[in-house]
Amino acid sequence: MNTFIEVIINKYELFLIVFVRCSGIFLVSPFFSSQNIPNRFKVGLTFFLSIILTSTLQISVSDLEIPMIVLIFKELLVGSIIGFISYIFFSSFYVMGQIVDMNIGFGMINVVDPQNRIQVPLMGNFYYILAFLLLLTIDGHHTIINSIVDSYEFIPIGAFKITENIAYFIINLISKMFILGFRLSMPVFFTIFLLDILLGILVRTIPQMNIFVVGLPLKIFIGIIAILISIPVFNGIVSNSFKELIEDINILLRFFSEG
Repeated sequence: MNTFIEVIINKYELFLIVFVRCSGIFLVSPFFSSQNIPNRFKVGLTFFLSIILTSTLQISVSDLEIPMIVLIFKELLVGSIIGFISYIFFSSFYVMGQIVDMNIGFGMINVVDPQNRIQVPLMGNFYYILAFLLLLTIDGHHTIINSIVDSYEFIPIGAFKITENIAYFIINLISKMFILGFRLSMPVFFTIFLLDILLGILVRTIPQMNIFVVGLPLKIFIGIIAILISIPVFNGIVSNSFKELIEDINILLRFFSEG
């Protein structure tokens, strides 16, 4: 405890700057920004992590010759951008869920996500929770904490600059969110597409059949079966996509260091 107090007293300016960067990541990152996590835990985790980082950094804030308010704003942007990358990754599951819902007949159904307190697609919430639990099992939350530590190697305090490459890279990540969501929904999408072709052939051969009475329950039934069968494929794609997320974070940090 005395060591913690000494770090805060002797390096209070550096501690404040580190605390701001860590707060930016935890405010945006889906792992730590959940409404279900108590605010005391968030503040406590940020506080102790900032103390550990402050004790390892050998930087004098007074030598940077940057106004404190500008420095705080820059560090908050650094943390928010790193957390935003992981947020984009998880948003792809909502895109996937929306595509699946529109195909199997749940397009008008929304549920309240208790983590973010917003309305989300029914299957999107299912896939989001499934991916969340899967990434927890492979220590995905530890990767986000490691990105905080690595960020000081690539982005020293006060060296944050937004370049053209960084802007294009973030835009490309947003486009990858839709590509990943569509790729994850492919098994269900093509299954329902083939079912639509089959129902179209049946309507042409049996005109007296009521397609609305038969088709909607059948699409829901076949869609749920396709979802259950495709879960192992979903787990494999999510694991590989998570590796791509780590690479994207490293690429972004290199862009900052080059800028």
